[in-house]
Amino acid sequence: MTPQTHPRHPAPDTPRDLVGIGIGPFNLSLAALAHPLAEVDAVFYDQNPAFSWHPGLLLDGARIQVPFLADLVTLVDPASPWTFLNHLRSRDRLFPFYFAERFHIQRAEYDAYCRWVAENLPGLRFGHHVDAVRFNPERDVFEVDHIRRDPATGIEELGRTHARNIVVGIGTEPDVPDTLRPLVDAPGVPVVHAADYLTHRDTLLAAGHITVVGSGQSGAEIFLDLLRHRPAGHERLHWLGRTESFAPMEYSKLGLEHFTPDYTRYFQALAEPVRDRLVASQWQLHKGIDADTLAAIHDELYRRTLDGGWPDTVLTPGVAVRTAGRLATTKIELHLEHPDQNARTRLTTDAVVLATGYRERPLNRLLAGLDPYLRRDNKERPRVDDTYRLVMDPTVSGSGCHVYVQNAERHTHGVGTPDLGLAAWRSATILNAVTGKETYPLPDRTAFTTFGLEQPEPRLPEARRPKALTPLTEGIRGS
Repeated sequence: MTPQTHPRHPAPDTPRDLVGIGIGPFNLSLAALAHPLAEVDAVFYDQNPAFSWHPGLLLDGARIQVPFLADLVTLVDPASPWTFLNHLRSRDRLFPFYFAERFHIQRAEYDAYCRWVAENLPGLRFGHHVDAVRFNPERDVFEVDHIRRDPATGIEELGRTHARNIVVGIGTEPDVPDTLRPLVDAPGVPVVHAADYLTHRDTLLAAGHITVVGSGQSGAEIFLDLLRHRPAGHERLHWLGRTESFAPMEYSKLGLEHFTPDYTRYFQALAEPVRDRLVASQWQLHKGIDADTLAAIHDELYRRTLDGGWPDTVLTPGVAVRTAGRLATTKIELHLEHPDQNARTRLTTDAVVLATGYRERPLNRLLAGLDPYLRRDNKERPRVDDTYRLVMDPTVSGSGCHVYVQNAERHTHGVGTPDLGLAAWRSATILNAVTGKETYPLPDRTAFTTFGLEQPEPRLPEARRPKALTPLTEGIRGS
């Protein structure tokens, strides 16, 4: 059964309560939780023609690294019609899922779930490119300019939406190191980012020798996929990574509590230099490799030794790519350095996959019109408060207008920022701030770990706080 929709048709010049820019999983979560709220008039824009989540990495069997309960809504509103389980029900797949006993679902299945929500949820406007955001001090509203291109005629239609609140969820973009960027920009030998891997897989497999650069989850999955598609004894694969080992992701139960609201609140209250140090040191919480993927790689390599000999593969961690260049038009030369050995060498290859991760898309271009109002930290990054609002000049915030961000606040809120498990909680926090009330009740405690010595005051409303017990005696009774 598809959830019921209820369209809203405000007057063209009436300010919206909320405008979302970008429709990735995080703003899709916000839209799903905003959907039943009659008091919130919301619309979301995205320049893409339809929802799509990392299509180049939807490898067969690849799983997301959070349980299926970390869908768009469940951890805040398990009765919502937009849960993953309701998606399965709508496809008559509940019993197969039940017997599959899969707590971590496939990446392609998560993408299919999100597309189901996006196709049925009202208030989403794909094919709309937001061009500029400004504040109108005369009306105390934001002006959001957007362009819609008709796919059939190519004609562009200009539009403007007024809003009291904006939520920016423009996501991340592939991160290509400066040393390797000239290779990507030049034609010829295939050099592709992991984000486009599936699009170019056939071309890559046709190459004589392939090098994968990057020691995170994407690099591991792509190396495994290439290995499985190459003939035994003729693999001709290199896998290089900067980290000192192909390290497993921290996945202990207490380690995972770094992805709870409790840790987010603790982290957000720390001093800026401390936050920066912690983010750099916690890479293994989110940049390591799933232990099952590491095991699958080892199993595949071991299988190829059964008839004697070793597979034609080289797996080398602790290596940095200093520079790179093309040799004629058919090969690439990577200049490598191993800092621990103080050694350098060159590697000639026929194709390169850059599993070098993603970075937050900069907000400066989109929010250039708001720059005079933004408050920044010592590194010129936007300051973000505990409700995910950009800290702005009182002339804006004092009018009741706010800009919220999703997945653009790692420097203020920590490693949980891009984690799907915190999507629903962050969306609910934003909607509670927009509505000015506890629209979605949120737990005051979410972790067994106590982070820090100074504990924040409980944030539960008075009506929901547990009553303190009255002591039976004032002190120790004398004998």
